[in-house]
Amino acid sequence: MSPHAISALLASGAASLVECIEALTVVLAVGSTRGWRAALAGAATAIGVLVLLVALLWPALRQVPLAPLRVVLGTLLLLFGARWLRKATRRAAGIIPLRDEAAAFQRQRQHAASAPIRSGRWDGAAFATTFQATVVEGLEVVFIVVAVGSGRAGLWLPAGAGAALALVLVALLGVALHRPITRVPENTLKQIAGALLCGFGTFWIGEGAGLAWPGGDLAMPVLAAAYLLASVIAARILRRRLAIGFSGPG
Repeated sequence: MSPHAISALLASGAASLVECIEALTVVLAVGSTRGWRAALAGAATAIGVLVLLVALLWPALRQVPLAPLRVVLGTLLLLFGARWLRKATRRAAGIIPLRDEAAAFQRQRQHAASAPIRSGRWDGAAFATTFQATVVEGLEVVFIVVAVGSGRAGLWLPAGAGAALALVLVALLGVALHRPITRVPENTLKQIAGALLCGFGTFWIGEGAGLAWPGGDLAMPVLAAAYLLASVIAARILRRRLAIGFSGPG
């Protein structure tokens, strides 16, 4: 596989893993509280809608001239990745707390239990909750797969494969564990995914503008590594400043 294909697989896989874990927390909370039939049906329907959306976007984007498409998608990827990278950096520095899947699971269970449950009837509330949660998290995955896969021929397959592998892995873990996945270093995954998306975005913008990157395709993983290194350094500096601020006078 080319460096671009490997980067596309890793970027979509890491990002999808984070989103799938968050969606799984909602599905588990609703299913264990209100019943599994409607909860799983809502999630499955949402996945079907998202797959259909990708299938509709793929041929449409192939008709757009590649250079302006790269600039537009690259800009969106850079902005999207920078948002993820900023939040992950602040969490790594301790400025904002890490996401707690166990606490999120309990909150979702309390919310699911607040609506009345009617035995013997189809649970529309459970279906709507898991459908909405899966669509919300999945739309970000769709955007990443489409943006990464559309920048160059041959990247749709690794980008889609990364998302599919993440979905299957999280689904299997959910079936096996029947509880939220709390041991995955979610913030680290988000930090890596954000750096990869920023790297892709920067690379696509440059290529769309006619820039010949030094090293060709190898420039993309180098850009991603540079963004990740900058995030790690920034987190350490912020953590040190935060510690000095807490230990200082006043």
